[in-house]
Amino acid sequence: MTLLHILDLLSTFVFALVGARVAADKGLDYGGIAFIAGIASVSGGTLRNIFLGLRPIWIIDPWIITSIIAAVVITLVFRRVTHVGKTLLIMDTFGLAVATMSGTQLSFEMDVTWFAAILLGVITAVTGGLLRDVLCQLEPVLLHRETIGTSAMMGAITFVALHQFSFGDNICAIVGGSVVILTRVVSIHFDLHLPKFSK
Repeated sequence: MTLLHILDLLSTFVFALVGARVAADKGLDYGGIAFIAGIASVSGGTLRNIFLGLRPIWIIDPWIITSIIAAVVITLVFRRVTHVGKTLLIMDTFGLAVATMSGTQLSFEMDVTWFAAILLGVITAVTGGLLRDVLCQLEPVLLHRETIGTSAMMGAITFVALHQFSFGDNICAIVGGSVVILTRVVSIHFDLHLPKFSK
């Protein structure tokens, strides 16, 4: 497996697991849990591939579907319905970093502009979580706290900057992913967010 493929599998599993847990917490039935897990895990990569003129990876790669099924099965086997806590928050942050690097790296392999690579990296990372929250009737985290989009953008910019200095893809992905994680952790710890209009 290539690094890009491994990144896609990891982010798919993590986002599917978080999506399934959020759906279970909202009291959805098994079908709803599976549906939300699928939407949360493949929407970003699907949209990225459509913009790049590629077939969505879940159509041609059975391992992606296997990752989603595994996440759903784990959720159903461990039936405790608990609010999304620190463990899932950590996993979601890891998935955010992995998805950002996956989207940015694939964009560069398709020879797009640096600006498009950054945007596609962010789209890959945040789309699934946005749709997950909307379908579960939650206020989307992306739009009001935790600087998810900012974290993904900082990581994508780091990847692009290192790539311009001819660093290898592995180094770019590791450093860029670390920036995503660090940015989100700092923003949560210090309650940092983008400015808002006063009520």
